[in-house]
Amino acid sequence: MAEDPVVNSSPLILLSRAGLIDLLQLAGSHIIVPTPVAEEIRICGSSDPTVVVLDSTDWLTVEDPEPIPSLIAGWDLGPGESSVLAWALSHRGADAILDDLAGRRCARALGIPVRGTLGLVLIAKQRGVIPAARPVLDQLRRHGMYLSDRVINEALARVGE
Repeated sequence: MAEDPVVNSSPLILLSRAGLIDLLQLAGSHIIVPTPVAEEIRICGSSDPTVVVLDSTDWLTVEDPEPIPSLIAGWDLGPGESSVLAWALSHRGADAILDDLAGRRCARALGIPVRGTLGLVLIAKQRGVIPAARPVLDQLRRHGMYLSDRVINEALARVGE
């Protein structure tokens, strides 16, 4: 049985603010949100769309973080990224869903399966959940996702757009 995926704040924020939070369920039917990630999100205030989603979505579960091992602490990541990676490391088979480049590099170095917001959109297109990825990526960019045109064009080419 696969472990539940664990998510960092940026995919949660981007997907909820763009009204696309359901795309997160392409990673799994139940998603873990470490407490440091939830705390980072809640700083935005109770009316923020991400806080509303976090507090009202039954398939998002806030969990106390695992201790941060020195092999993750040495990467000098933020508390959210560190807690996501510590969770995934201690729950082998759990995907880490994060966008931070340094966090993704750490995950790869530790053999942790990792995907980001862009990857979720591509999966949605491949599975026929969305008819086209470009409008979804444009929507996410309007809500703060930064990806270069080159990265977006390469990703779209992989799904035939």
